[in-house]
Amino acid sequence: MKAKLSTDGGARGNPGPAAYGYVLEAEDGTVLDARGETIGVATNNVAEYSGLVAGLRKAVEVGVDELEVVSDSELIVRQMTGEYKVKNEALRELKEEAEDLADRLPRVSFTSVRREHNELADKLVNEALDAA
Repeated sequence: MKAKLSTDGGARGNPGPAAYGYVLEAEDGTVLDARGETIGVATNNVAEYSGLVAGLRKAVEVGVDELEVVSDSELIVRQMTGEYKVKNEALRELKEEAEDLADRLPRVSFTSVRREHNELADKLVNEALDAA
């Protein structure tokens, strides 16, 4: 099954109260899962990676075999594609977890988009933070 995973994360204050959101959609646009969760106090980048890890975990769970990951975090996309190194230890652990999950999928690609092209994932982050 081909799918698209849109992920986002954010913190109010950096660090501050943080949350992630992701939307996993089948190729025909059917939403397989959409989730927004708070993660306590964290940085924006930790929240972004947390959304990626949670979304990848769901993609593995539902048996996706070709996944396009879409994120408005250029840092995360460039780190996951190997273009940027990860210097922060907390991020390194999350990146390794994301890589382990991505390795369980036959095909994964990463695409960086502008925030306005990632609206639903962004909305889930803000709803989770508003509800906290």
